[in-house]
Amino acid sequence: MNNKESDDWLYEISPKRKLIDLNFKEIWQYRDLLIMFVKRDIVTVYKQTILGPLWFFIQPLFTAIIFTLVFNNIANIPTGNIPPFLFNLAGITAWNYFNQSLTQTSNTFTANAGIFGKVYFPRVIMPLKTVISGLFKFGIQLLILLVFYLYFLFQGFDLQPNSNLLLFPVYVLMMALLGLGAGMIISALTTKYRDLTVMVGFATSLLMYISAVPYPFSEVNEKIPSLAWLVKYNPLAQIIEGFRYMILDTGIFTWSGFFYTLVVSIGLFLLGLIIFNRTEKNFIDTV
Repeated sequence: MNNKESDDWLYEISPKRKLIDLNFKEIWQYRDLLIMFVKRDIVTVYKQTILGPLWFFIQPLFTAIIFTLVFNNIANIPTGNIPPFLFNLAGITAWNYFNQSLTQTSNTFTANAGIFGKVYFPRVIMPLKTVISGLFKFGIQLLILLVFYLYFLFQGFDLQPNSNLLLFPVYVLMMALLGLGAGMIISALTTKYRDLTVMVGFATSLLMYISAVPYPFSEVNEKIPSLAWLVKYNPLAQIIEGFRYMILDTGIFTWSGFFYTLVVSIGLFLLGLIIFNRTEKNFIDTV
């Protein structure tokens, strides 16, 4: 027997030794599995529902209508020259992608403990497929936003995007990194503290209201200046405001806020990846 033992194996599975280990080569080897999970998410999420894919349309529209009635008609929060419904729909569209990425990633270990304990594949594929499949829903809701954008444009409203629209892919990336990073951290913590899964839904509801989703950032500076820092240093609020700014040309945009958000997004993702990789080694003993 002259053949070496190492020649008998196509792949060698070993525990992660690096703190930050996003093995793109291994993920590429399992790309078919990733694609299958993405397709499954898109097809089966609404397969056993009455309205099916219509929920993609109904949820943002009804939320935008409620925000318009409560915050703009009752609370009289101004949106400038922008129709309140379109203003709210733009913020909700951006928020929904982050929210889905966070909430569905936050239970990665507990929801997939069965499959993780039986077969090996790169565990990071599970949170990645959530972020990628979320782009499908995000794209549909962007289409809804475009339809109403054109409607109000033909109604005579002065609507126009600005040159910051070129930053659109970066904003989508920042939303994905924030949701993915925070979700992986929460997922790691829920392996020991199960009650965190209940807190996620409550916390995201509160987070929406300090992320400038139902109001312009300028209103916080004017009416509650003592709490303006809470919104200003919230990276998600910077994303929502920047998203509206590049599409509707309204709101506040600063390059310092943009780069601050980009740095925080990358930092949170790397921190989440470190915690995720450390938890992956022994989570099956605690789940």
